[in-house]
Amino acid sequence: MTLIILLLAVLGLVLLITAVKLHPFIAFLIVCILTGLSRGMEISKIVVSIQKGIGDLMGSLMIILCIGAMLGKLVADSGAANKIASGLIKGFGVKYIQWALVLTAFIVGIPLFYGVGFVLLIPLIFAVAEKYKIPVVYLGLPTLAALSVTHGYLPPHPSPVALAQQFHADMGMILFYGILIAIPAIIIAGPIFSVTLKKYNPKPLAIFATHTVPEAEQPGMLASMFAAFMPVLFIATDTIVRILFPQKNIITDIVHTFGEPSIAMLASLLIAIYTLGIRQKKKIKTIMAPMGDAVKDISSILLIISGAGAFKQILTDTHISSELVQPLTHLAIHPLLLAWTIAAIIRVSIGSATVAGLTAAGIMAPMIAASGVNPALMVLSTGAGSLMFSHVNDPGFWMFKEYFNLSVRDTIKTWSIMETIVSVVGLIGVFIIDYFI
Repeated sequence: MTLIILLLAVLGLVLLITAVKLHPFIAFLIVCILTGLSRGMEISKIVVSIQKGIGDLMGSLMIILCIGAMLGKLVADSGAANKIASGLIKGFGVKYIQWALVLTAFIVGIPLFYGVGFVLLIPLIFAVAEKYKIPVVYLGLPTLAALSVTHGYLPPHPSPVALAQQFHADMGMILFYGILIAIPAIIIAGPIFSVTLKKYNPKPLAIFATHTVPEAEQPGMLASMFAAFMPVLFIATDTIVRILFPQKNIITDIVHTFGEPSIAMLASLLIAIYTLGIRQKKKIKTIMAPMGDAVKDISSILLIISGAGAFKQILTDTHISSELVQPLTHLAIHPLLLAWTIAAIIRVSIGSATVAGLTAAGIMAPMIAASGVNPALMVLSTGAGSLMFSHVNDPGFWMFKEYFNLSVRDTIKTWSIMETIVSVVGLIGVFIIDYFI
């Protein structure tokens, strides 16, 4: 019965959005209420659950997405995105520009949270695609595949770090094995899979449409890179300081403050306003107007993501995810495969990779001592499962759909398949390493 309710909820969500043409936020609310009622929840508790889901998700994403939109708009309008794109072309050539963006995303993705990396790289993807007439999904999906892999597999991202604590795994071994698995996962889910995506060439979100800025008026390459990737510098510095200098003092406190993603984004925006705006002889009023428009343009995205958060919370509070995976723990399955399977089921059920990974770890942790499996591989297997088949209940699905202006069907054919490849290749990589060690 639990599985039937979940399938009906997901099917109803898809039909309300695609067939009835309701706004996804409204569709999410309707499905949340019906799902809660079907599980015997009181309407007052359903409302509380919806509010909690929206609050928990938007509390962590609102600042990042809004400031990210402002920063992206400033980078695009100032000509900085075009300047960086031109630099990448000179360095790698048009033939290898996709690989250049994938490498950039992998490097950026290690210290940055997924949402931060997403909003930072989007203007760059769109600028390169428009400048060189390359299909935007063909260029963008491999870049985001690299971000997704770092988010699910590699420390210092929250899920791998938390999984390491749950399984008592060595962080260095997780990073070493994780990179070995990440490279083929990115290549297969990115550049190789993208060969099939050249037919998808929608007109992306208007706020990041690049404007032709005369060469003489464009900021320099150093200023452009500095403005676009300042959050990377702040957060990466914080990560290094936390590892090398665990003892707190006034210096480390300052570094940790600017390494907090929301503060890093705000500080980076203020610096970019000066370097890409005021220093270029632009007035504050002129700079602020398009940045305000950028936030208006992503308001629909914010609503959709908040709806996904509400749906995730309803599925958690009704215990649908735990009821689906509990019977699996009694089956004679290899622990690595079992951890991946449990995480994958929870991921498909509720959408959140972090929740999927941590829930699976809570179920598997008591078994690891008796299993004899390498704890680092358990972390990576669980992380791979937590990336399985992102679809309509995952905020990342809607971010990709809305920014790239795709239909739900085409998002499933592109984004969802990419995430599935990343997950399956990760599982295969874990078993290969397990065989040789």
